[in-house]
Amino acid sequence: MLRPAAAPRTSRRAAAVRRIEGAKGVTVTDDFKALIAKAASGTTLTREEAARGFDRMMSGEATPSQMGGLLMALRVRGETVDEITGAVFAMREKMLRVQAPPDAIDVVGTGGDASGSYNISTCAAFIVAGAGVPVAKHGNRALSSRSGAADVLAALGVNIDITPDAVGRCIHEAGIGFMFAPAHHPAMKNVGPTRVELGTRTIFNLLGPLSNPAGVRRQMVGVFSRQWVEPLAQVLRNLGSESVWVVHGSDGLDEITISGPTYVAALEKGAVRTFEVSPEEVGITRQKPEALRGGDAEQNAAALVGVLKGVKGAFRDVAILNAAAGLVVAGQANDLKQGVEQAAKSIDSGAAKARLDLLVKVSNG
Repeated sequence: MLRPAAAPRTSRRAAAVRRIEGAKGVTVTDDFKALIAKAASGTTLTREEAARGFDRMMSGEATPSQMGGLLMALRVRGETVDEITGAVFAMREKMLRVQAPPDAIDVVGTGGDASGSYNISTCAAFIVAGAGVPVAKHGNRALSSRSGAADVLAALGVNIDITPDAVGRCIHEAGIGFMFAPAHHPAMKNVGPTRVELGTRTIFNLLGPLSNPAGVRRQMVGVFSRQWVEPLAQVLRNLGSESVWVVHGSDGLDEITISGPTYVAALEKGAVRTFEVSPEEVGITRQKPEALRGGDAEQNAAALVGVLKGVKGAFRDVAILNAAAGLVVAGQANDLKQGVEQAAKSIDSGAAKARLDLLVKVSNG
């Protein structure tokens, strides 16, 4: 069983000589080297070992070369469900938490799909909120596009640099709040420079969407590669989630796409099942991937507002489809078709736009 991770250390020197509990005479450095050697040999780390290793990294107890060694050993061999579970556990232990209703949901993507799409999950989040489901949205600035969730929300007038308590007020008063990842995961500053120097994907590209500071147990998560669809659903099951859809579009989108089928792994009643969904199933016309491309933060903000004001087209259709999945995950809709109907009503009634306006007001209050 995983135990709570150790508290962060402020002194690297003190950390370097700290002894590992239950391993008399073994330094932190020795332990971390052993984890690198085990991963590099092709052997899988246990959840506890992964949690310990990532706790060391995020506490600033590992050197940049040690961090890079472990991250690349895992990347080359391929990260396992247990290793990701342990890493997420460590990251969650260090995050600054937000109080949210127990039925709150997150609609989020990993980024990294290089599609250049407009901010689909962010738009869908307002539609879900407009349908009456509280949303605790977690996100960051752009990874592979010109506009991440934080970028577009700032362009919309939302104050993204607020305290955890203020985010909690947004969720309770506006029905939606935004948790800017760097503000809620301060321990990530210890691994940031190493990630930049490596210049390639690591396990950390998967951890953000799985480490929601509000502790939501219901999530719609988009991933940048089909290979992670089922594993991440298994990780969230390990961590106690109740209802989850992990999705990847056949066009590469880290969302549910309308240009073809989408691969889904759904966590329902403690079990994970896989299936595909297509836009035609719910009466949405298939579009070319180019129809979903956006621009910079200002352009995407205008597109998002247009959708919430009722502008028809591909941007609306894809946002509705993703919001529909979110409503299924939330238990508000029985199936995707009913979710589409509820999502359309959220827009056409003005409720979704009202949530955006209220978030701008409360976050700046």
